[in-house]
Amino acid sequence: MSERDVFEYALLRVVPRIERGECINAGVLVYCRAKSFVAARTHLDERKLLALDPDADVAGVRAALSAVEGVCTGGAAAGQAARDDAGRRFRWLIAPRSTVVQPGPVHTGLTADPAAEAERLLGLLVR
Repeated sequence: MSERDVFEYALLRVVPRIERGECINAGVLVYCRAKSFVAARTHLDERKLLALDPDADVAGVRAALSAVEGVCTGGAAAGQAARDDAGRRFRWLIAPRSTVVQPGPVHTGLTADPAAEAERLLGLLVR
């Protein structure tokens, strides 16, 4: 059996009309301190989004999800967060906010491969 490390994850939710509180899952954030790993995997179901709000800004939601992926990736795509380590970027991304794209609660688990875990969670909880 391969060694497994603790990881944390949070869903990315799209709340097109904050006042209604309705949401769809559109991504997952995964952080593994032992591997200095942070990543976001996203999938926007445009049909579900437009069912909640026919006037939703689909391009704006896609841009916000892409920005989250960029912060996780680091480098120039992360903007001011580029100098932060993986843990600081994850903590910044999971901070509560009242925007259209919001993080859900943080959960934990064990994994031998955090990148594979991100894909597994995307398939299980988002797609």
